[in-house]
Amino acid sequence: MNRITIAIDGFSSTGKSTLAKQLAKELGYVYVDTGAMYRAVTLFAIRHGHIGGERSNGEALVKLLPNIKLHFEYNDDLGYSEMYLNGENVEKEIRGMDVSKHVSHVAEIEQVRYKLVEQQKEMGKEKGVVMDGRDIGTVVFPDAELKIFMTASPQKRAYRRYKELLDRGETVTYADILENVEKRDYIDSHRAASPLKKAEGAIVFDNSDMGLKEQFERIHNYALRIIAKT
Repeated sequence: MNRITIAIDGFSSTGKSTLAKQLAKELGYVYVDTGAMYRAVTLFAIRHGHIGGERSNGEALVKLLPNIKLHFEYNDDLGYSEMYLNGENVEKEIRGMDVSKHVSHVAEIEQVRYKLVEQQKEMGKEKGVVMDGRDIGTVVFPDAELKIFMTASPQKRAYRRYKELLDRGETVTYADILENVEKRDYIDSHRAASPLKKAEGAIVFDNSDMGLKEQFERIHNYALRIIAKT
């Protein structure tokens, strides 16, 4: 059976990663969470004092980019790959609100995007990959055979994120999460470098009122039809 590239873009907390993991597992493809890569760089910047609170020093971060080594390692128990920053498993730490507050600002930095996009293209050059992010269908793989653009109302996305963080034991408020979602939407959609937008030929998928099972089945069927035609 021929293998294709599946590019999933969309707003934060639309369930891109959950869907991408499911598709990759079902199809036997490699899954790449590009958001985790930007989050890891953001964590590095926070740890080195280049972002956080009111501080932001993109130039200092750019100078340190050669010191940032990212890779994924598959976790058999979890069933997916985890993010490693300079040899350290940072999967849990990069999902916290501190990183979420700043990741869109780090992702605006052109040199950061250039570094990570090159890595992402290399990861998917053999096809048989499911990759999710903000610019996968527009920049990383504009020729992907299947492109999905996921969306949902800010309120629904904020509530999902709120529940997720509560379940992990974090102390958060829904109002703070909604504010963060709306800010990230604006930054992601208006940045100069690779803004978030629907890729040409992408299927728009609004899952505001859709369960995970129905969502997966619909997109899995899209993928199977395209694979059968290639």
